Formats: sequence, structure tokens, C-alpha cells
Amino acid sequence: MWTFLRYLLLPFSIIFGLAVWLRNRLYDFQLLSARSFQIPTIVVGNLAVGGTGKSPMTEFVVSYLSSNFKVAILSRGYGRKTKGFRMVQTDSLAIDVGDEPLQFKNKLPNVTVAVCEDRCTGIEKLQTDHQLIILDDAYQHRKLSPLFNILLFDFRSFSQPMFVFPAGNFRDLLSESKRAQIIVITKCPANISNEDKIRIEKKLRRYNKEALIAFSHIDYFEPISSHGKPIDIEDKDIILVTGIARPQPLLDHVNKKANSVNHISFGDHHTFNDSDIEQIIKAFQSLNSSNKIVLTTEKDYQRLKPYKDRFDTIELVYLPIGLKFNDPVQRDQFCNIISDTVALSVNQP
Repeated sequence: MWTFLRYLLLPFSIIFGLAVWLRNRLYDFQLLSARSFQIPTIVVGNLAVGGTGKSPMTEFVVSYLSSNFKVAILSRGYGRKTKGFRMVQTDSLAIDVGDEPLQFKNKLPNVTVAVCEDRCTGIEKLQTDHQLIILDDAYQHRKLSPLFNILLFDFRSFSQPMFVFPAGNFRDLLSESKRAQIIVITKCPANISNEDKIRIEKKLRRYNKEALIAFSHIDYFEPISSHGKPIDIEDKDIILVTGIARPQPLLDHVNKKANSVNHISFGDHHTFNDSDIEQIIKAFQSLNSSNKIVLTTEKDYQRLKPYKDRFDTIELVYLPIGLKFNDPVQRDQFCNIISDTVALSVNQP
């Protein structure tokens, strides 16, 4: 919902938008240089700030392509306290590599995962030993000229003004969707109406006439305990802990299954501390129930893992998610486009 304060901030959004527009034109007219590489590079990104499902999309693309190509994932490692290029291991700490790269490595242990704020430097380090690099959240990294751009939009963002900072939640202009080869609308209702599809496509086609526009929704998997066991959350009393940009879809999902939900919400990529853990434990202990758990997201779990010992007598559970296309035909189109494009590039002399 838009507030009066947001409208007061519109003049600042105009200034920010002009700055973003100018920067993009400098790259378009090659007044600022962008590097391309012989190794194929696919960017998964968005125009808004967080919450569009880049991680599930990255995992989907990597899982599909890694059977035929030696793939590496390169991320900035948002929220880490380190700098420069760093390889991610399954026993790395989120504070050193970022929560999303650590999630990728734990979910796809046989795939190389690295972090580097300068994506071109990261590609230089990885290109010798790989055939393909997937770049998570690099749509605004114009220093790189990728082979392919996959652009994501949250379905709900089309129901409100698409303004840039600070009045809106966008960090780039909607017109920049022209650079994408595929556009995926994420977090849609599973039964999205044709009217909504037509409305969204009409808005995007003003800037991009050729890209595949596909629609997807969140696929919730079986919850997993910190001991690696599947957990049924049906009819449980739950302390839900989130540190993600848009927790409402998750909250809606859990509310449908749980007996009761007490939601403790932190900011996106929140770095947990002792005080936070104490708050979570006290909330859990205050529940008058013998059938209770602490539930969190897979991404938040990467930042809670260092405190696992504090949850020794508490059932700490995380809920994995994935991306599922609403239309199987669009899924096949998506997969064929990216696999054919990569294969053609890899096989070039």
C-alpha cells in the first residue's frame, strides 16, 4: 500500500531515476566500457529490491544445466563481512560468504560457488575450469556484458506504482527490461487468470517485444530439521523466524498448515546476534504447547546455523522452496532457450 510519505518522496525518485537512466545510457553508447567473456555467462536478476525469487531461479537454472555443462555460480555475497574473491564451501559461514551463496553450496554441493563483488574479476578466476557461469543478482552490474539475461518480477509488483527509490521499491527503470532475453513473473497465484497475464504482458511489451514472458509460483518442499530429518508442520504451534524481503507468501503458506503461528520478522539478510536468539528462544518457551517448533527459511537457516547449539532442546526446522512454472509448455520453452543458447556458445570455435 502506498502511503502519503511515499508520494512526498517522489521528487527524490525523479532525481534517482535520472541518475540511473544516465548511467545506463553511458553503457549503451559505450561511453562506459563493459566486458564480455568467451565463457558463456547467464545473469539472473531483477529491477526491484529483493524478494523476487532469484535464489530459486538460480537453483533451477543450475540444476537443469549442470548435467550437460560444468557450471559455476558467482554471487556478490550480499551481507558478508569479507571482501574480494572467495570460494564457498559447505562448512563456510554466512558472515564470510553470504547466506544465499552458502545455501547454493549446501543444496548443490557438486557445483562450484564463489563470491566476488567485482563480477568480472570473479569470472576471470573461474573461467579456466568451467564451461558456464551463472551470476546471481547481477542485472545492474553493467561492467559485464553477459551472454544472456533472465529478469524476474514479483507478481504483486504489477499491482502498485513501479517507481524507483526512495518512493518506490525499484532500483532500476522498467524500461531496462529491454535487455532481458527471458522475463519470468514469480510468486504468481497457481491459478493466475488470463486477464492478469494479458495485463502484465501488455505492460512489459512496451519495452521488450521479443523476450519469452513466463509465469511461475513458489513450490514449497518438505520441511527439514537441523538434524536432516523431514518434519511435518501440520497442526503444529510454530515460531516463524524470517529475515527476508517479503515474508507474506511464506506466512500465508504456514498459516494454512499450522495450528498457530507467531511470526518474528527481521530485515532482509539480517545478521543474527545473541539478543535475537534469546528473543526466539523466549518466544518458543512461552508457547503453552507440547507440539511446537521454530521454523525458518532455508536462507535464514544459513545465518542461524552458528547458533545451533543454543537450539539443542528446541526443534529448529527450515522450509526449502523451489520455483515451478505455471505452464509446463513455458517451462519447456524456457529450458530449450537457455540450453540451446549455451550449447551454441560453448561449441563455438
